Amino acid sequence: MKAWEIAYDIFSNAKPRILNSEDQGWSSLKAVSDFYDAQLSLDWSSNVPGSGAPEKIMVASIQALENRGYIVENGYELLERGVKAHSEGDNIELQKISAEMRNTFLNVKKNEESDYWKFKQYNSFEEYKKSVFFKESVEVNVNTDKFKDQIKAAWMSQLIGAAMGTMVEGYTSKNLYNAFGDVKDYIREPNTYNDDITFEIAFLDAFKQKGYNLTSKDIALSWIGLIPCGWSAEEIALRNIRAGLMPPESAKFNNPFNEWIGAQMRGAVCGMVAPGNPLLAAELAWKDGEVSHANNGILGEIFNAVLISMAFVSSDIKEIVKSSIDLIPADSEYYSVVRFAYDSCLKHKDWHDALEECEQKYIKYNWIHAYPNACCEVIALMYGEGDYEKTLNIVTMCGIDADCNAGMIMPVLGIQQGMRIIPKRLIHPAFDKLITYMRGYDEINLEDLVDDTLYYIKNAKKN
Repeated sequence: MKAWEIAYDIFSNAKPRILNSEDQGWSSLKAVSDFYDAQLSLDWSSNVPGSGAPEKIMVASIQALENRGYIVENGYELLERGVKAHSEGDNIELQKISAEMRNTFLNVKKNEESDYWKFKQYNSFEEYKKSVFFKESVEVNVNTDKFKDQIKAAWMSQLIGAAMGTMVEGYTSKNLYNAFGDVKDYIREPNTYNDDITFEIAFLDAFKQKGYNLTSKDIALSWIGLIPCGWSAEEIALRNIRAGLMPPESAKFNNPFNEWIGAQMRGAVCGMVAPGNPLLAAELAWKDGEVSHANNGILGEIFNAVLISMAFVSSDIKEIVKSSIDLIPADSEYYSVVRFAYDSCLKHKDWHDALEECEQKYIKYNWIHAYPNACCEVIALMYGEGDYEKTLNIVTMCGIDADCNAGMIMPVLGIQQGMRIIPKRLIHPAFDKLITYMRGYDEINLEDLVDDTLYYIKNAKKN
């Protein structure tokens, strides 16, 4: 049947009836109105779940675009009006101003004086691949008890790092010391609520169906099916996918945040399913990254993916860090960031001094941006020297987006030495089961997640 025939069939067979007030459907429209007002309010002022850290996404939008070398004309005037409307609870005006701001974001002008444009822009995996040199992959036997132990230690380390970091994310290192002292243990009962792992589960859901042949579109469809909402770059990507835009457009259309931490925070799973094969890990990370991110944002995911991939075949943590940096194009801005952090580590005996140098260097970037957080990862791995508790302590006390950072680097150590490296006191009973806000994955038993990950890897290798 043609569309007009289906529509006419519905229309012609509709039977008139009298509806009472409860059945007329107006209440559902009011619910939709309330939802959009609440959603927009979060863009103007919110507190991060888990730690309560304050964030203003509309302020950060201008900040992010300026970081990316653009001039946001009229942005500050609209920002001032929006802050006033939000404080007064004027949702009518706030909706109008927000639409104007997003139109302004679409029409930003290039700032020719920005250092951002001095670096090469990477727009495809092929372009990236040509700019770096990959060594031969190392075969990893995925049918051993050792490999299963490594996968379990990787997931457990993500849960530990995410739980520790979620308690303190969104604050400066200095303010964490002032508030809590030197945090070396959970400061409250841990749980598994974490949006970072959510997107890795969505990746696995696509991976189990397509294996290594999966596409960015496959991942995007997994997102829109499983994940109801996100934050910053991921939320905008979800809105774009919902409107019919697929990668890479889902990441690029009116998305100020596509070089923030969102892709970098989910690179671990790409390395886990490509053990000993950094090239494959990087390719998977590019496919996953371009759903919501571009250029340096995707390079951030590649950095973490190759870190994890190499952990399966190397016991030298500092060499893994150096090799991962070398797999970032030297003419990219992201390389300049991780290289700066690495050189700061070589220069200073105390990690606090290296952190302070990086904080000053990247002071203009939001605490959710990829750059300052990549610095924290490098610092914690270099000064942690393979010691699990020391590394966790450093990455926690670096502050900023601590859960994303700890969740990505702690699996490196877990993979290298397996479950035996994880202190028993850090393995909380809550980690037996992941609780998520995903459709279809409300609860995930850790043992099932480990077994499923192993099955997907083994099955994919047959493709």
